Amino acid sequence: MKKLLQVQEALTGGHRLCAGCSESIIAKQVVMASPRPVVAILATSCLEVATTIYPYTAWMIPLLHVAFENVDAVASGVEAAYLALKKQSTLPHNEDLEILALGGDGGTYDIGLQSLSGALERKARIRRICFCNEGYMNTGIQRSSATPFGAHTTTTPRGNASFGKIEWRKDLTGIVAAHHIPYIGQAAPVTLKPHDLRIKAAKGFEADGPAFLNVLAPCSRGWGFEPKDTIAIANLAVETCYWPLFEIVEGKWNLTYEPKIKKPIRDWLAAQKRFEHLLTDEPLIEYIQKRIDEEWEALLKKCDRK
Repeated sequence: MKKLLQVQEALTGGHRLCAGCSESIIAKQVVMASPRPVVAILATSCLEVATTIYPYTAWMIPLLHVAFENVDAVASGVEAAYLALKKQSTLPHNEDLEILALGGDGGTYDIGLQSLSGALERKARIRRICFCNEGYMNTGIQRSSATPFGAHTTTTPRGNASFGKIEWRKDLTGIVAAHHIPYIGQAAPVTLKPHDLRIKAAKGFEADGPAFLNVLAPCSRGWGFEPKDTIAIANLAVETCYWPLFEIVEGKWNLTYEPKIKKPIRDWLAAQKRFEHLLTDEPLIEYIQKRIDEEWEALLKKCDRK
């Protein structure tokens, strides 16, 4: 902890993220884990909109803002340029650099999926972080393919004709695993295992090839909870096994946290206004619990825990 306190933060205070936003916590921990200087490429997202309002920036490291759909292609290009300059010995210093691509679920699960897949298939040595706040939050809280089943959003509203989003969320971590890259981690800003995110980020920075972290990013505005409860909500996601913590190292699955007592999914749903309309529909609650249980059992098998 003493060493961490001496590390210069990549993101300074004074940005315009919402009170209680988890994304600044995640970004700081990730960059803090790098033993080398970091160059960041940032897709359009909540994090970009709130930290780079012209003519100001809250970033203390070199940053390139690009479109929703091309952050991984640009990161690949930055890597290629860096390697070319390094080969020509024209860099102003000899330090190795880390190329960090950042995006939300809109720019990762959806709009940027093709770009992400291409970069991973080419084995570009980039470190990719997805801030999964489960919706297009900075444009009006619309649904994304990361939005959970039954959630109320502005494009999947609850009402007489609908109970919210009717599709189950996309398994992006599993899709990335199919690319057979050196390191993949699923994480969250939790106090029940406080160093998990930073350790996974550090492993990603040391990977010989692309690394990917899918990080749950609780959003008080879009999910409907008090800003002071951000970390408690993240803890609850892990304790209900809604968002398990695990990693895939060179193809080997490893569970990094297993709840001693698995909490019911109702606890997770009841903590957020976006699900309040589901709480009187017991069949729907049972369906969601069944799906979560099935996913958890499948994960345990992949990790050789059963």
